[in-house]
Parts: sequence; C-alpha cells; structure tokens
Amino acid sequence: MKVLKFGGTSVGTSQRMKDVVKLITDGEQKIVVLSAMSGTTNSLLEICDYLYKKNPEGAFELINALERKYKQHIEELYTTAEWKKTTADFLKEEFNFLRSFTAKSIFTMFEEKIIVGQGEIISTNMVTNYLLEQGYNACLIPALDFMRTDKNGEPDLEYISEKIKVKLDENPDKEIYITQGFICRNAYGEIDNLQRGGSDYTASLIGAAVHASEIQIWTDIDGMHNNDPRFVDKTSPVSHLHFEEAAELAYFGAKILHPTCVQPAKFAGIPVKLLNTMEPSAAGTVISNETEKKKIKAVAAKDNITAIRITSSRMLLAYGFLRKVFDIFEQYKTSIDMVCTAEVGVSVSIDNTTYLDAIVNELKKFGRVEVDQNMCIICVVGDLESQNVGFESKATNALADIPIRMISYGGSNHNISFLIHEEDKKRALQALSDHLFN
Repeated sequence: MKVLKFGGTSVGTSQRMKDVVKLITDGEQKIVVLSAMSGTTNSLLEICDYLYKKNPEGAFELINALERKYKQHIEELYTTAEWKKTTADFLKEEFNFLRSFTAKSIFTMFEEKIIVGQGEIISTNMVTNYLLEQGYNACLIPALDFMRTDKNGEPDLEYISEKIKVKLDENPDKEIYITQGFICRNAYGEIDNLQRGGSDYTASLIGAAVHASEIQIWTDIDGMHNNDPRFVDKTSPVSHLHFEEAAELAYFGAKILHPTCVQPAKFAGIPVKLLNTMEPSAAGTVISNETEKKKIKAVAAKDNITAIRITSSRMLLAYGFLRKVFDIFEQYKTSIDMVCTAEVGVSVSIDNTTYLDAIVNELKKFGRVEVDQNMCIICVVGDLESQNVGFESKATNALADIPIRMISYGGSNHNISFLIHEEDKKRALQALSDHLFN
C-alpha cells in the first residue's frame, strides 16, 4: 500500500481536486492525506484572531465569506443534484459549527485548534464525496479516530499503528482511503495539531504505521531543486537524496519539506517521493536511506542569522568553558545552528533573537562578545565524507570572492556550511551553481 499526501495548492480549486482524483484512481489501494484548500487555514486563523479580540461581528463576516466561496466550489465540483445537496448539507453544518464560536464569551487556544482543523475536515469530505459521485470505491477515515500525540506532544506511534489498522479493517475492500493531514488529538482527547511538518508529518506517520511501500508528497514543485530558483538561474530537481541530506536542505532553507517530518519514514526504511501535482509526469525527488556516493547534490540558504563570538583568554586549556556558554543558550531556549571554536574563542550562529540581549549580557561574564546580524547560512549538501578528497575545496573555491564569517565542516558527512552577509546571498548561490552544477 502507498501513502499519498496532497498539499493545499494541490487541492486549491475545484479543478485541482478533480486533477488529484485522476492521479489517485489508478486501481491501486492507497491512503490519501489531504491538506485544507489553499487560503482556508489563513482565513480560519483570521477568524480566530477576531474571536480573541472579542469581535464576533468581524468573525461572523469572515465565516460568511468563506461559506460563499465553498458554495461556489460545490457548483463547480459536482454534476449531480444528489451530491451537490449532500455536500451542501455537510458544509451548512460545518459553517454553523464555526458560527457557534461567535456566541462564546471565552476563546482560548483550545477553541482555536478546533477551528483551524476544520479546513482539512472540509477538503477531505468534498474530495470523498466527489470520488463517490464518480463511482470510485473510496471512504473517509477521520484522522481524529487514529492520530494522537502523547503527554510530551510527540506522536503516539503505538496508538496510531493500532487504531489506523482498526479503521482499515472496518473497510477492507476499499481502493482509496481519504484522511486529514495536520490534525490529531492530544493525550487527553482534545483536538490538537502536529506542529512539525503538518500534513507531511501525518503522511510519514501513517506510512510507518501501515508499512507502506512508499510515501508520495505532492506539491506544486517538481521535487527538491539543486539551488533556490527564486535567486538562481538554471536550477534542476535532484533525483535522489539521503534522508539526512534532505533534512539538511530542509533545515537550511528548502521550504518544500520540514526537516523532521519524514523521520518516521526514515526509521521505517520507507522511501519518500516529492512529486509535482501540476506536472505529474516529472520524476521528482526520491528520498531514502540510500546514498549516491561522491556527488554534491544541492545548495540551500537560511536567512535572518545572527553570529555571536565570545573571546576569552580563560578558555585556553580550560575544561567546562563551552558547557557554561551552551548552558546560557539552553537557559533561554535558543537553538544554535553553527559552532566554530579556537583556542581562545568560540563563535555560534542563531536564528532566534528573542532573547539576544539577555544572552549577550550573560556571555559577557566569560569574555568579550561581538554580534553580527543580517547574516545568512549557505549550506552545500552531498556526499562530503572526509575520504572524498577535494569536495570541500570545490565549495570554498566557488566562494573565493565572497566574504565568509564562519565555516562549519565535519559535524556531518552530508554538509558544509558558510556564514556570509545577507547582501552577498544571491551572488554566493549563483557562484555555487556555476561551479558545482553548471
């Protein structure tokens, strides 16, 4: 069995819903994870914002506008009066449910999570109804019946595996099982959501639970590209990535994937394909535990980086110095991207400056502190094991004309990172493409 996930853009219009149905009705049994229609989640968040501000009239107007939009989708999606009425009745209940929140005197994050999750509930019901209207052997299995997190907010893998098998066993002869991405229940039975990777995470968890043959993530991009097409000419999709290579690229700026959402697939040894709904014949990118040897795969960039250098003669030959420095970042819940050390100093980079002033004040107890803001991390990913002589020099030679603040190499077999000024980002990305790929 395969697991297929389609994002909000892929189901963003009635026509695109029809296109998705063409892709999933190939006669093979599969589980299909759907996001909310593009724009819906933002509308629902805006409704929540009005309710937080105790402005039910503003929320009411937005709910009505969203309902009108979906009524138009009904007219465009279905051809029979029966299924138009069935879906219209469902949507009427949904939007009356949303309106019920405007009468509540208290609005909290619990109500917000319920409201925001309705986008996926609406899209999956609409697509399931369309499949049934077209005569396909399909059913809806609600994610809230099997997707749950534990008391630490992490997916309850044993529960998910047990409950989804129950849902599949209740409908053993179906060809297509539709379910929601993003939403779940927490350990107390309340409606919640998967914070990391959303619907991609749902697909990966389901794939691991049912031992899927592969997981397909369909978006509006034909796989991970070897550089950022917004800044660089002549980029192309990468045909194959190791899970750790994909995670590095995702963490350092490749927005197509969340860095941790495919971990369940990685641990279960299930390949993940990144495919393009708008160009379904494109090969896309395959992510697996296999590695293509002696090859640099791609480049990514992460903006809004701040570099901090702590210089102190007390560091020389002293043990415990680095622990004291890192304890400060842990105290302020600020993660570190890059680390470089010397005999009398350490440089780190961070992307969260919420507690920057407090961190700097604490660090000054140990030495002189310098801060550089408006920096950017350029990440080069591939088979960068130490025995591959000259691979790191290819990357550094490409940046011969770019001022470099820090270099991180050796912490991973898949990544060499450069910290540069944001103003040099486009020039650096193009130079790397010219030297490494073109």
